[in-house]
Amino acid sequence: MKIALGVEYFGKNFHGWQVQKSGLRTVQSSVEASLSKVANHPVRVFCSGRTDSGVHAMEQVIHFETSVIRTERAWLFGGNVNLPSDVNFKWVKEVSDDFHARFSAFARSYEYKIHHNPVRSSLKGDYYLWEPRSLDITKMQTAADLLVGEHDFSCFRGSLCQAKSPIKTIEYIQIESSTDELIISIKANAFLHHMVRNIVGTLLKIGRGEKNIEWMTSVLASKDRREAGPTAEPQGLYFIKAFYEEI
Repeated sequence: MKIALGVEYFGKNFHGWQVQKSGLRTVQSSVEASLSKVANHPVRVFCSGRTDSGVHAMEQVIHFETSVIRTERAWLFGGNVNLPSDVNFKWVKEVSDDFHARFSAFARSYEYKIHHNPVRSSLKGDYYLWEPRSLDITKMQTAADLLVGEHDFSCFRGSLCQAKSPIKTIEYIQIESSTDELIISIKANAFLHHMVRNIVGTLLKIGRGEKNIEWMTSVLASKDRREAGPTAEPQGLYFIKAFYEEI
């Protein structure tokens, strides 16, 4: 049978999602070790989208195959017993044989969280990017709207990206602000490596007044990573959700 699970993790002490030959601590290695104990055989999992070192997840989706019979409760609670405190399973569901955590997803969403305050926070340092400078949120949203739709996003593509095509479709980018918090939400059919963090780094330059709104258009048209803003730090990024027809 094929089993899908929702996974939540705090990324600070993980070297990203993917298992590494060097043996560094990763989310995938922790999850596979836990499920292997429940299954009593080696388990290999597949995820909806890999995340980098320091990036968090509210609901990463994974799947694996097994021939052993366990209840959903056993996979969920038995799995969590064997996991470290910074990663846990949120739900479990048996899925059809043709389900795939990566390839069956028709969209994904992320959030980037910014602590927008002149004074840093000891409590938010591992969960937010700290931005002490003044930001024009209206200009940032106007520039973000220029990215909505289908485009070649090569200008926001990380050098290690393995995607076959840089052409993706962004459904929305929404920027919400409160007294000292800024949340940038983005949903697309798929993402390139570092795409969200590179978009955030570019929007921040516009928000600070270092670049004008029209600069976003020229950056997108350039298809050149060197023309865009810097890559925003990882701790503010959260993988929120993958969208499927089946689950």
